Amino acid sequence: MKTRVLTVDPEHPTPEALAEAGHILRAGGLVAFPTETVYGLGANALDADALGRIYAAKERPANDPIIAHIARIEQLDQLARDIPPAARALAEAFWPGALTLVLKRAPGVPDTIAAGRDTVAVRMPAHPLARALLQAVDLPIGAPSANTFTRPSATTAAHVLEDLDGRIDLVLDGGPTPIGVESTVLDLTGPAPVVLRPGGVTLEDLQAVLPETTLAPRYLAEDAGTDAPGQLLKHYSPRARVLLFTGSRAATLTRMQEEVQRLAAQRLAVGLLLAAEDAEAFAEQGLTNRAAVEVLGGEDDHAAISRRLFEALRALDRRGMDTILVRDFGREGLGAALWDRLLRAAEGRVVDVDR
Repeated sequence: MKTRVLTVDPEHPTPEALAEAGHILRAGGLVAFPTETVYGLGANALDADALGRIYAAKERPANDPIIAHIARIEQLDQLARDIPPAARALAEAFWPGALTLVLKRAPGVPDTIAAGRDTVAVRMPAHPLARALLQAVDLPIGAPSANTFTRPSATTAAHVLEDLDGRIDLVLDGGPTPIGVESTVLDLTGPAPVVLRPGGVTLEDLQAVLPETTLAPRYLAEDAGTDAPGQLLKHYSPRARVLLFTGSRAATLTRMQEEVQRLAAQRLAVGLLLAAEDAEAFAEQGLTNRAAVEVLGGEDDHAAISRRLFEALRALDRRGMDTILVRDFGREGLGAALWDRLLRAAEGRVVDVDR
């Protein structure tokens, strides 16, 4: 049976649409909905069986935790215990928004949401449709990205259906998501705050509130235990092989151009994820006729690149690419999240042209 889709105005969702989604969630079903980062696949965060349906629909390993989404700060106490003052300060500064806090899990919260660990990941989304849904259902909603495991995250309802049509009950189509990469995951269970996954809230933003915050993402094997979402090395990956190039711009573009020629000579389908400035350089070399090109945005416009990244990876998959080439866009600000997603999409295959 095909998944039902309701197209709604994200700013003014109808009571009927919210009531239908809320009924499904309270009955233990699955509803996909947009957040400001990516589309989430939601279930009642306090219902272990419903959370199990998320893992089954996504083909997600049981060792990968799920983020709980809340509408009200009071719900944080329902999910977490021994909440440190830093969490309150961060919530005041960044919630609602693209920040997930890893805290100690409260009694009664299903261990399936935390992959059996004694922690829970919580955030309060800013997207108006997500907030309206959370308020309507009046429950915390567990919601990882609405795609099958390791695929690029869904930033439109069409992406959700590409992966999950027939596996879930409902999609609330509220249009494309504005940020396009997942939330920042910040661990507050240790002696100092640590960013485990860079995302929509930058390290620099966090350090303005908590100067001792550090960045320490993990790139783990699929069978490794994790205490926060988004820690596995293979993640956000298209079907095509991805090669990530890093180094000085001129040397990187030259090396990528050589790789296009080499792969094209082997009759392999080559895709390019390019900044607008890089696309001009490839066109001047006559190489855009030998590769499929997806332009992400200006090289310094990390917000535009983030919005386009997962759609571009999926678009090249739809065109049947064998290999996708992309360079990094720096590691400051939102560039850190882009580097993280590209590294995981490439499964660690990095070509450092300056070495």
